[in-house]
Amino acid sequence: MSETTILRKLMPYLEDTPQLLRTPKTVQILILRQTHDYTIFRTEETREINVVVTPRSMKDPTPTVKVAFLASKQKAPENRMFASLIKHFYHTYLSDDLEPVLLDCELKDRLCRKCPRCVLFGAVSTETGGERWNLKHRIEYSTAYSLQPYERVYELQTFNAIEESTQSTGQALGVTESIVPIVDFPSVVSLAAVTKEELLMYLKTLLATKAYGAETRTKGDVVNYIVGICAGLEEIITSLEFSLELVDRLPSGNQTSITEITAEIIKEYARNAAFRNYVVVLEPTEVEQLVEYVQNLAIDKTLIKKLYDDARSFSSKVETAAKGEGKQRTGREQRMRNRREG
Repeated sequence: MSETTILRKLMPYLEDTPQLLRTPKTVQILILRQTHDYTIFRTEETREINVVVTPRSMKDPTPTVKVAFLASKQKAPENRMFASLIKHFYHTYLSDDLEPVLLDCELKDRLCRKCPRCVLFGAVSTETGGERWNLKHRIEYSTAYSLQPYERVYELQTFNAIEESTQSTGQALGVTESIVPIVDFPSVVSLAAVTKEELLMYLKTLLATKAYGAETRTKGDVVNYIVGICAGLEEIITSLEFSLELVDRLPSGNQTSITEITAEIIKEYARNAAFRNYVVVLEPTEVEQLVEYVQNLAIDKTLIKKLYDDARSFSSKVETAAKGEGKQRTGREQRMRNRREG
């Protein structure tokens, strides 16, 4: 099946190039993030797992403690993977067009503001003095909540050091609180005013990213399953709504696939959209076809060059606009000073 056919429903909500003034076109990717190893979701200040109290489900308001997979903990590894992939393909296909500033782009204090990563994930100027301008992100994450209650999915693990000469473990060094394997975190990622190439590259990144949470050197495997895709002129559903709906619809023994359940949920929420006539929902078979297409897609020179050409053009427009605004601001300030002195 051709790319045109697979992306037919989404094309009206994709831009040809990144727009200086962001349009309301939105594509939402609904994901089931599933732990495949002991995983640690916590903040840096504490050794405790991030938890939150929510209703058990949409139909059951019982307060329930659930594990919180913070938005920042989802974005960070995907941000790094996206940067790594585009640099790899830039080296592979555009070796005659290498720009040191693009290759030296580094999270978080050496952002070039000219590459596809900066243009999609956003970039803040780290320069001092002169005109400073930033790139606003066009990809949005939100906290994902475990389907299962916290008390059923955590485990305390004791760790200790081994004396090399005696092979003795000695005294325990501490205890780590981890999330056990096969815990599900429904998540929704929203892409705002993105191009076809950005969408495909993000989907590639999403499927390729496997390490999340703290201590990924020895644990933290997470597999991302794309279970639904919709588009419109607004965000149709949130991660919390998706999670609470799934709790009600995934009873033991249910033979309905999660892609079918997800499509049903999106269609229900689409009826509450402000622009319901503009909402499109991919059917389960269409989601599966798109995922298979992305998995088989070879990132060639044409695609990677389009990403970089779009990024540099967009960056140049933003810089020009910022300089124009800076000159206008300087002129206004000078006129105000002249009035006060006059």
